[in-house]
Amino acid sequence: MVESRLPESLIHSLGAQLTPVRRLPPPWLRTAGWLLAVAVIATGLLLHYGTEHMLRRWAEEPDIALAGMGAVVTAVCAAWAAFALGVPGRSPNWAWLPLPGLLLWVGASGLGCLRDLVAPIAPVASAHQAGDCLVFIISFSVPLSLLLIALLRRACSLRPVRTAVMIGLASAAASSALLEICHGFAVAATDLLMHALAVGIVVAANAAMGGRLLQPSLR
Repeated sequence: MVESRLPESLIHSLGAQLTPVRRLPPPWLRTAGWLLAVAVIATGLLLHYGTEHMLRRWAEEPDIALAGMGAVVTAVCAAWAAFALGVPGRSPNWAWLPLPGLLLWVGASGLGCLRDLVAPIAPVASAHQAGDCLVFIISFSVPLSLLLIALLRRACSLRPVRTAVMIGLASAAASSALLEICHGFAVAATDLLMHALAVGIVVAANAAMGGRLLQPSLR
């Protein structure tokens, strides 16, 4: 009789020592919180540079506006995918969510590059100025990536590297969209190459480091 009550008493003893776990907000709400930080940065840049130059450039080169829209959609979808992948049991297919925005972003940028080879409207960036774009994207991607990693460390990502790739893509896309506020050059081959290099560096760095930083939640 005493032996039959031992498991029950053990269960009660262990249960009394457990602390309740606060449920994480849904992925869309955490995505909105991260986008709020991006919006604060955008507001600061708009207050400094204004909107006149950016809107005039978009009117002259609509493909640039489409590329910027694609970057924004990519950032939103990649961040949402990262938060969704951080929830155990969610489908790995969430990693495909940023694909439509990414195709729009890359496609519009490529078309703009081809058009400016034939009939350039805006000044073309020099190699040094294109390098400044690379520095801008990487510089803004670092804090945005760290914020996403901090928000995701409370979750339990069963695919930390894939989640980290989404973090890098979201941060790089958001930084590229922010660059449109102060970018004054046509999408020439050199400039496009620097943008692609910056995005590649950010995604690769997040895949290498972000995956490790997300792994402690598994232990």
